[in-house]
Amino acid sequence: MLGPFKARSVFALALAATIALAPALAEARANTGGSSGSRGSRTNSAPAATQTAPNAAQPMQRTQAQPGQANPAQARPQTAAPAQTGGFFGSALGKGLLGGLLGAGLMGLLMGNGFGGGLGSIMSFLGLILQIGLLFLIVRFAIGWFASRRQQPAMAGAGMNSARTGLGGGLPGGAAGAMGGGGLAGGAFAPTGPLEVQTEDYQSFERLLADVQTSYADDNVNRLRTLATDEMVGYFSDDIAEAVRNGKGSRISGVKLLNGDLSEAWRENGEDYATVAMHYSLVDTPIDRATGKPLPGAPSEPEEVTEIWTFVRPTGTGPRDWKLSAIQQVG
Repeated sequence: MLGPFKARSVFALALAATIALAPALAEARANTGGSSGSRGSRTNSAPAATQTAPNAAQPMQRTQAQPGQANPAQARPQTAAPAQTGGFFGSALGKGLLGGLLGAGLMGLLMGNGFGGGLGSIMSFLGLILQIGLLFLIVRFAIGWFASRRQQPAMAGAGMNSARTGLGGGLPGGAAGAMGGGGLAGGAFAPTGPLEVQTEDYQSFERLLADVQTSYADDNVNRLRTLATDEMVGYFSDDIAEAVRNGKGSRISGVKLLNGDLSEAWRENGEDYATVAMHYSLVDTPIDRATGKPLPGAPSEPEEVTEIWTFVRPTGTGPRDWKLSAIQQVG
């Protein structure tokens, strides 16, 4: 039977061993440390919330996108129109006419002909008012008619361009087709404007999820180059190099997509983008890099993860041309 002093010593040693093993037992899946990558002009904008990821995504901690980059999808701020005063005499023409009439009246008073003497007679005064008022109405009608004729084709072209480029993102509400039923291809998916993310695309996203995780755990940088953009491969390479220096290793298996849905899909500068919320499970087993054996206390049960992945491909290419462009943590 251990005495009080020996019992405390054993507890302290056990606690110290636990603290020492904690870094080695840390999660080692791809991009665990934060949010990395680029989403085109939307890199600095939060993805639309979905049922799978209702909480806001974390901003990018590592990205090559320039901060403050203009977003072509955002409308330019409109300057406020100058306030208009009502009535004919509130316009510039009316004010000028009124000033002229008053000037003529004052001139008549100074010449000794009375206030209306400067106009000749009261009838000529009224006739002049009617003529100028009629001329004003005709000019105003003509200006409005020509302006409406110019505006109609311009607005029609703007609406067509907006639909063609897909700058409005995904479907209303942020989620364009839930991806439940144990996979991305488990349900019916609505098209997202001109981009039309289809079932084959979702199958590619699911395949990339598993391939990226296993290739990262295997330190297979060459394989990652076929699965992700150069930017993401650079981040993965840095993380793998740090793990090697620290003697960390990991074995990832059983990657399975549980459910997910589309947050945004758009096209810009000759590239298609699709941002997808993914809820998946995997077994992430820390190992001794020298021996390849699991570390003591390593978890053997699957853990569940929710992340937001963005994929990119050249416009006009097929479902198998998607590459991972960004991973964002949630919450």
